[in-house]
Amino acid sequence: MREQTFDHLIIGAGIIGLTLAKNILEKYPKSSIAIIDKEPEIGFHSSGRNSGVLHAGFYYTSDSLKARFTKEGCLFWRDFCERNNLKINKCGKAVVCKNEKELETLYELKKRGDTNKVPLYIIDQKELKDYEPNAKTYKKALWSPLTATVDPKEILNHLKKDLEYRGVKFFFNTAYKHKVDDNSIVAGNYVFHYKKLINAAGLYADAIAKDFGFSQNYIIIPFKGVYLEYTGKDKPLKTNIYPVPNIKNPFLGVHYTIKVDGTIKIGPTAIPSFWRESYNKFNRFKLNEFLQIVKWETLLFLTNAFGFRNLALEEIRKYNRKYLVNQAVSMVEKIDKSKFNKWGKPGIRAQLLNTKTKKLEMDFLVQGDNKTVHILNAVSPAFTASYPFTKWVVEKYL
Repeated sequence: MREQTFDHLIIGAGIIGLTLAKNILEKYPKSSIAIIDKEPEIGFHSSGRNSGVLHAGFYYTSDSLKARFTKEGCLFWRDFCERNNLKINKCGKAVVCKNEKELETLYELKKRGDTNKVPLYIIDQKELKDYEPNAKTYKKALWSPLTATVDPKEILNHLKKDLEYRGVKFFFNTAYKHKVDDNSIVAGNYVFHYKKLINAAGLYADAIAKDFGFSQNYIIIPFKGVYLEYTGKDKPLKTNIYPVPNIKNPFLGVHYTIKVDGTIKIGPTAIPSFWRESYNKFNRFKLNEFLQIVKWETLLFLTNAFGFRNLALEEIRKYNRKYLVNQAVSMVEKIDKSKFNKWGKPGIRAQLLNTKTKKLEMDFLVQGDNKTVHILNAVSPAFTASYPFTKWVVEKYL
């Protein structure tokens, strides 16, 4: 096997891995850095399959890392896209509600937004029409002017090109295999030596971390997200429309997203999956993953831990196109339901489960020591928060 030596070795060529490299170079410009990935290209999984929404940062409690980094990340990427002539749709977002109970949650979101110093406005039905004539709400809505949409793959490609120019080495089709010692691993056809290893492997971050003595009480539970695209030639919406979410879980409900090219899509689903990369039928099926994940999902279903049974049954219904469309139609005055007939590329949300508490981790989670760092939970809004979040990782752990 060939040997390679670097100051910093990053596992995972998604948005977290690439912004980690960017932040390491900004702090240690002479550092030698390698990024390895088991796939043939950057952003093959979550980073290249997400909705492209830059979140404003008002969903999260003020004591969370998500609250700390989402607004800053949103502002960073808005500026980054403008400076580098990358596509961005500054369409904003309206959060609408259906009844008095949801109206209470709407005010809670406003309170969180104020605490997190996020520009956010409670508007009435008449004002809502000024932002989105087709939106429908009960009494009040929230307007988020910072929310925007971008092209995730375009941003990733721009970052990769810049990192390569600055000397970062990429090794694709180079899957992590095992730890050799405190400063070496085997990946692909290489033995990599390093001063510091950073595990940003997404769906497999928990499994890799266990080789180094971390993630002892955690496992990734995958949730499959799919969007339906509107194929009509008309443009019945101009801004993102979201429902009031159930703030007890990390999913935001079926919503309208306006992509950078103006395409309207609804979703996503959040369907529990039985193995980590279950994008299409039995492609990438792994029996050991299936047995491990089904064991935990069965336990969660039987005990209804954190409402998992209710969530699973509700999400499974969304496999029915008609049901999914009807979830979205209630938020608008008028739209041609028959034009939602194209399924988008599915994505998998790598959601971390605490096996002791039997609850999903709601915030970013990092573990590490003086040799390795493991980013175990980097779910939405990880793309938005990635730059300030990984800057914090570098400051705290490197």
